[in-house]
Formats: sequence, structure tokens, C-alpha cells
Amino acid sequence: MKIILAGCGKVGSTLVKELTAEGHDLTVIDQNGAVMESLMESYDIIGVQGNSAAMSVLEDANVQETQLLIAVTDEDEVNLLTCLTAHAMNPQIHTIARIRSSDYREQSYRMRSQYALNMIINPEETAAYEIARHLQMPGFLKIESFNRSAAMMAELRVKGGSKLDGLLLNQLGSVVKSRILICAVQRGDACIIPDGSFRMQPDDLLYITGAQASLADLLNELGVISRKARSAMIVGGSQTSYYLAQELQKSRIDTTIIEIDPDKCSLLASELDKATIVQGDGSSQDFLEQEGIASFDSFITLTGLDELNIVMSMYASERNVPTVVTKLSHAENNRILDRLPIGTTISPKTLVSDGIIRYVRAMQNKKGAALTIHMIAQGKGEAIEFNVDDDTLYTDTPLKDVPTRKNVLIATISRGWHSELATGSSVYHKGDTVVVIANSDRRILKLNDVFEDAA
Repeated sequence: MKIILAGCGKVGSTLVKELTAEGHDLTVIDQNGAVMESLMESYDIIGVQGNSAAMSVLEDANVQETQLLIAVTDEDEVNLLTCLTAHAMNPQIHTIARIRSSDYREQSYRMRSQYALNMIINPEETAAYEIARHLQMPGFLKIESFNRSAAMMAELRVKGGSKLDGLLLNQLGSVVKSRILICAVQRGDACIIPDGSFRMQPDDLLYITGAQASLADLLNELGVISRKARSAMIVGGSQTSYYLAQELQKSRIDTTIIEIDPDKCSLLASELDKATIVQGDGSSQDFLEQEGIASFDSFITLTGLDELNIVMSMYASERNVPTVVTKLSHAENNRILDRLPIGTTISPKTLVSDGIIRYVRAMQNKKGAALTIHMIAQGKGEAIEFNVDDDTLYTDTPLKDVPTRKNVLIATISRGWHSELATGSSVYHKGDTVVVIANSDRRILKLNDVFEDAA
């Protein structure tokens, strides 16, 4: 697919990596020639320097022959005008715009057709939503939901000396009674689709599928904290903090925001009447103790400095705060971060990139397209939800008789709002939805791609 990407910042650079890996014909536009040249040296892309909202620049990027434009520059106004101009020059083009300002939040949704927008993304709002959802079930590192399946996917790390340490997968039933399926494991750099002989080890990252109630039962059976947070201390008065405080207020979670800039404190206080805004240095241990860090259920670091967020989260972990969440703008060195006691990590640029990749895949294959796609194991695997339609192979056939490809697992089958964990005797019918787990050895674009003998 021919794609134009306007803006080569954090989100844009991440998208360049992901979209080129998917084999798309990518043209990037940016005002900064040095940044663009650096990307062109690393990836097989075309670069056009200039203002992406200008017709002449879009013509140089061949907008008339492009199927999708993604505008993620630092300025909302430029993103909106870029999409509007591109649509005027090519009415068939799909457009995605990053809109970050709360001033444009409501009108951009209400005026999507006037702005010619197919999708609106907001990294800060997306990150806030993910953090708020995590605080509802804090024992897991991450929880993902699907479009039509009642089943969810959660991430859980195996700790040394825990009930899971050294356990064979086929012995899981002797330790926990909840109905769950360990469908993938990240060990080091590998994404493994395990069988019953797989033995779990410390630091393994487990990807577990089950109903929300079953996942909550699992945490209780393993002795992991499962009670949702009732209070939150947020360090950093960023836009993400603003959105997060709004979400937490809906759940009646007492929220305290610590920000060193007095002007930001005044602005937050005027807009968040139910949150406590405290001016102070969140990197100071004495200050955190003064504000009662150890009395909070959760601690979230949302400053603009990854290093500062990491250090503060490590201190919160040392003070035994039950749930710690760390925002990272640069999450490339996850193997190092995995060994640090910084709780759950959130990367806004990765969340947005994953959402755009899902949209791109749906454009490629509208019939039989994935309903939901979640990247797992640092992009080395995927959890993909599909609808079973007229073209799907092996309907009404027990799964034990279905020849699936290596490193592919059909994890759940849903009928209406009833979901079941797939077993050898399970069958799927037309109209059902299935969740498939696969590593990145093979791209799964439609459900039939999971079968060994599919054309």
C-alpha cells in the first residue's frame, strides 16, 4: 500500500519502522531535513522535505496515487490542514490525524467529515485510558480486550519462588482452578507458543487468555494483588495526567497530582475540581514522604523524562506501593528495563502505532479483516480476533482435526457474548469470532492464513 507519513517525531519514527516491516511503500514528509535523512539511511523510504499542508509538497509526495495519509506532526493545525488538503487532491484517500490539544478534541470528532478524517489519534489520551484500565485490575502488567469476545488477554511475569516458577504447563490445573489459557510466552527475545511440556521460568512473561472474572480469580489463587486501586499519586502535570485524572474521577479513585511548575498547577486546579494538585518536586524523596507516598494504592510517573520516571518508580516500589506505572517515551531497551522494579510500563507512541497498524491491515483486507489486533512480546507476536464467515475453512470441524501452521494457536471461540477457551474438541461456526495467537514468523492477515494447507 502507498502511504504518506507527515511528521518524523517519536510516533512518526516508530511508524516508519512498523510500516516498512509490513512491506508498505512509504513516503515521509518533514520540515527537518536531518531527521528525514537519518530515517532514509535506515529504511527503504522516500523523503520529501517541506510543509505537509502545502499542495506542492503533497504533489511531490505523489498524494494522487496514495491510499493512506498519516499526519503526526507536532502541530494539530498542520495535521488537520494536511488531511483536508490531501482529501481535496485525492478524494479516495484515507486520512489519520494526531490531535493532542483539548481545545480541538470535541470539534475534531464532531467535524470528522468536514475535516476529511477517517481516524483521530491522541497518544496522551490513549495512554491515560490504558493506565486507568490497568488500575482496575493491577495484578497484571497489561490487560487487552477484544471487539466481540468476552475473553481478555493479560500479561503476567513469573517471579522466582512463585507458584508458577518451574511448573510445567500441563501441571497448571494442580495450582489454579480458574479457567484460563497460557497462550504465549516471551522468554528473552523469543515469542513461544507453548505446549503442555513447557516449563515456566523466572522472568518469563506470560500472555494469558480468559474471562475477566477468571483472570481475577487467577490473581487471588496466585496470591497476587487484585483489588482495584482506590487512590493514585501522579507525578508530572502533563496532558496525560489531565486525561488520566478525568478517567480516575469517573471510577472515584482519589487522585493527587504533583507538579513543580506553578503555572501548570494553577491550570490543572482550575480544570480538575475533584483532584488534589500539589506544587513540588516529585523527584525528592523527602517531598514524596511528606505527601505520604506509602499510603497510596498506586503511583504513576508521567513526566517528560524517562530517566526521572524510572528513578521515581523504583523508589515507589521500594516503599511497597502496590501498583506502579511508568511512562516511557523511549522503550527500545526493554530487556534492561525488564529487570528494574518499575511496575507496568506505558509507551504512548507504541499504543498509537499499534492502533494505526490495525487500521492499515483492515484497509488491506476489508473482507475477512481482523476485528482486533494486539501486538505482544515486544512485537514478536500477535493476538488477532477474526470473524468466521462464508469463506472460512474447517467450520464445524473439531480443532484437533484442523491443520494449523506452526507457532499458531486458536485460543478462544466466541458465540454472541459467550466465550470459551479452545480445546481439541472445540468447533467454530459461521458467525463466531475466534482469537488467534501467532508469533511474527508469518503475518496473519485473514483467518485462513492460520491453516497449513490454505492457498
